[in-house]
Amino acid sequence: MAPIEFYYWPTPNGWKVSIALHALDLPYDLRLVDIGADAQFETDFLKVSPNNKIPAITDPEGPDGAPISIFESGAILQYLARKTGRFCGETERERIAVDEWLMWQMGGLGPMAGQAHHFLKFAREDVPYAKDRYRAEVARLYGVLDRKLHETRFVAGDGFTIADMAIWPWASLWRGQQQSLDDKPALARWLEEVADRPGVRAGRDLRADLRRDPTAATDWRATLTTG
Repeated sequence: MAPIEFYYWPTPNGWKVSIALHALDLPYDLRLVDIGADAQFETDFLKVSPNNKIPAITDPEGPDGAPISIFESGAILQYLARKTGRFCGETERERIAVDEWLMWQMGGLGPMAGQAHHFLKFAREDVPYAKDRYRAEVARLYGVLDRKLHETRFVAGDGFTIADMAIWPWASLWRGQQQSLDDKPALARWLEEVADRPGVRAGRDLRADLRRDPTAATDWRATLTTG
């Protein structure tokens, strides 16, 4: 199998795809896109990712054997799952559940947690309304997730899927979103269980030395589920 070209920087959205590539044992060639240096706006990268965001991939062995470039992390996860027939559910009902929770992350947790990170950690101006709004919405979403994880081992059911791969990178940063797991035991259990998977560890560690978050823990595993 020809290696997939993987355009990446160590962010929660980048981790989604690095985790998938490792969990699926897919070969890849790493293409670092330094978003701190505005490399995402370079012409060559925009040909792959017209929205100037990471991650993106180019698969030289795409549909019908022809190369294909894909942007948007959720679309990449769906493509890789379909390509390999893994981590996407085995029945139509299971596939629907996976899609539901993948869309929940793409439309809800990712944007809300991203805004929380921005206003709580990086914004140059103190905006209390924005901090309160996004902190509260992330808390609500984690409550939804905790209730679901009281019912099933993983997000979309009893099996690990791309829905878990999409949600875990953002949820693993709950401390930086000023959240608590004290009242979310199922979420705490799931965070730790997913973190123990070899593909997740390898994907999360991919070029972790390039992280520029000044509040990030040196050892992310040690603080994953601690208050």
